[in-house]
Amino acid sequence: MKIVVIGGTGLIGSKLVAKLKQQGHEAVAASPQSGVNAVTGEGLAAALAGADVVVDVANAPSWEPAAVLDFFQRSSQNLVAAEAAAAVKHHVALSIVGTERSPDNTYFRAKLAQETIIKSSSVPYSIVRATQFFEFLGAIAETSVLEGKIVVPTAQFQPIAADDVVARLAEVATGQPLNGTIDIAGPEKAPFNEFIARRLKAAGDTRPVVGDPKALYYGAPIDDTSLNPLGEARLGKTPLTTWLAGL
Repeated sequence: MKIVVIGGTGLIGSKLVAKLKQQGHEAVAASPQSGVNAVTGEGLAAALAGADVVVDVANAPSWEPAAVLDFFQRSSQNLVAAEAAAAVKHHVALSIVGTERSPDNTYFRAKLAQETIIKSSSVPYSIVRATQFFEFLGAIAETSVLEGKIVVPTAQFQPIAADDVVARLAEVATGQPLNGTIDIAGPEKAPFNEFIARRLKAAGDTRPVVGDPKALYYGAPIDDTSLNPLGEARLGKTPLTTWLAGL
């Protein structure tokens, strides 16, 4: 099976390409680095020739509101058009749990626009919504520095390891299109500030982590329902303790 991974050189994409190759598939890492640009359409037709499946895990280079929306709208529109022309049988997209529940989060709004384009296309699809990755906990902390402290929300949080995301994406990509959406999350749920504190402690970072119910997450307020699956979800196998031990 030929599977083209859009964003195939990033954190998730590179791991996914490697896993699919291990499974015996022809996995192609497509990104601007390899001459494939979904936003401009450059190289898409050649990359998708003969492809059975396309997995889109690309991330926007800029999170400025207009730029991130433009990125996901244009790239998704170009992808589904190129897939239809190439008779691709399955479009898989990685999205975020709760995209529709955080209207003040500009990145979530952009991902929701991407989902809408995918659902309205003629290409069979599967959307995999994941919670935030363990790998990003440190970066999230750095966006929340206030007077030498890390001030983050206390809302419930259920992050997941990137390897568990990749395992589920590989499973979905090599299966039949869902023509629907699934949620995936980590095996543990706890207050946001607890996960951040554990990550910083493991890195030897002694800055205090303060939980504040009113603290924002990337500029938007959140509550216990914002970032977690509300219904059925497929859970990863890796607890934070195991992931931290591998740092």
